[in-house]
Parts: sequence; C-alpha cells; structure tokens
Amino acid sequence: MGRILLIVAAVVLAFFLLGSVLGLLFGLLKWALIIGLVAVVVMFAAKLFRSSKVRG
Repeated sequence: MGRILLIVAAVVLAFFLLGSVLGLLFGLLKWALIIGLVAVVVMFAAKLFRSSKVRG
C-alpha cells in the first residue's frame, strides 16, 4: 500500500513539474514571438521611411 501511494505521489509531482516547465517554455516562446514581431515592424518602418526620403 505504501509503495502504491509513493508511486501516485511521484506521478502527481511529475505532472506539477511538467506543467511548470511547459508554462515556462510557452511563456518564453510568447515573448520571443512578441519581440520578433516588434523587430519586423521596426525594420519595415525603417525601410519605408528610408525609401520615402530617397524619393522625396
């Protein structure tokens, strides 16, 4: 009986740790996508302003 409870406790702890690790990874992925999107918008805006200055 004690061994079964120990195994159940280990499985529950593993799920808690897995949830924390996955939450951290998805959080980092979210911020990487946001920073990448901001960088693309800044590069597009810089290219747009630079090309309009040359034409004008």
